[in-house]
Amino acid sequence: MSERLIRGRLLSFRDAPQGEAGDYVYVEDGGISVRDGRILAVGDWRTVEATAPAAPVDDQRPHLILPGFIDAHIHFPQVRAIASYGAQLLDWLNAYVFVEEQRFRDPDFAARMAAAFFDELLRHGTTTASAFCSVHPESAEAFFAEAERRGMLMLGGKVMMDRNAPEGLRDTAQAGFDESERLIAAWHGRGRLRYAISPRFAITSSEAQMEAAGALARAHPALHVQTHLSENRAEVALTLSLFPQARDYADVYARYGLLGPRSLMGHCIHLSDREIDAMAETGAVAVFNPTSNLFLGSGLFDLARLRRRGARVAAATDVGAGTSYAMLGTMDAAYKVLQLQGQTLDPLASFYMMTLGNARALGLDDRIGALEPGRDADFVALDMRATPAMRLRAETVGSLEEELFLLQTMGDDRAVAQTYVAGLPVKP
Repeated sequence: MSERLIRGRLLSFRDAPQGEAGDYVYVEDGGISVRDGRILAVGDWRTVEATAPAAPVDDQRPHLILPGFIDAHIHFPQVRAIASYGAQLLDWLNAYVFVEEQRFRDPDFAARMAAAFFDELLRHGTTTASAFCSVHPESAEAFFAEAERRGMLMLGGKVMMDRNAPEGLRDTAQAGFDESERLIAAWHGRGRLRYAISPRFAITSSEAQMEAAGALARAHPALHVQTHLSENRAEVALTLSLFPQARDYADVYARYGLLGPRSLMGHCIHLSDREIDAMAETGAVAVFNPTSNLFLGSGLFDLARLRRRGARVAAATDVGAGTSYAMLGTMDAAYKVLQLQGQTLDPLASFYMMTLGNARALGLDDRIGALEPGRDADFVALDMRATPAMRLRAETVGSLEEELFLLQTMGDDRAVAQTYVAGLPVKP
């Protein structure tokens, strides 16, 4: 039996912040008692300490402890494609990403990249992510094996793509189905791992492959589906030319049974009202990727419009079009994207999105996203004085909200004092 106590200032959300007193819990001198990877008790330090007086203590004061960050959309094979200059989506894919992803057929290369990928997630306080692997089963094997070694709750899947890509990145409809089935049998539900059915996007999957992805979703209704939707205007136009029978881009996925409450749809920038309504009706999640959308010049995510029409929303880095592994930096960019549209994103809402909000979007809020007894013991300790510039700004911080906004605006991996997975400190 493994026990540990963590002491610090605690922040955890109970609901999306609406200005109500019960939306979140803040404890000035708090403690978390962990046993065998789960949270045993949370609350005032003296009370929690009494539950395990002989357990070792990690004293993180004066740092702020929150649930581990959750990234709802990221590309594992793009760790070396990040910061590739000068193109919009389709050209960027062809010039950089498709070239790099072909390397992941090599199991040794994939394993080395997996170690680096998970190091970066943990360095930035991310304890759960939904990740795309390459088309090669070897990439998914490396991804899951490394996640299992680190004891992390991770979602992932090999992409299915049988057209409009180099030969070294194409499977077939049948091979994509068969390889996904083998990976599901090998990895889904093993430890803390979850498989996500991953047709890359409609442009790189034929009608036969979209049917195969839909068949997988019907055969495994508990699995997530992850893909891309309406990121770039040229992408939208090409998709509609490839699927002329569809009413719009979202309808392509709906026709194959890929739009539902466990569907994570990356980007969702150029959606019609009908498409947003279809997402709201099916419960599909629109994933906001602000650093990626700015980097590729794709457009501005209209959060207020999506929420007004009842669509569910998550947030994500989208590395490697996204320019940072940090969910802190992601929400900094989200704030700016919304500012450009006359919308506001207060810091409590940002930290809710990174934690409980994304856990709810993934349907995993019974396991992660909050500091509550019975939840998995994944959390992050944040230091608002991590850099000289942050220390200067911290001299004027007078509230929790100001501290959160400082962390979001100026924080990076240096602001992550420690990352805990299943109760153990793991920051590289």
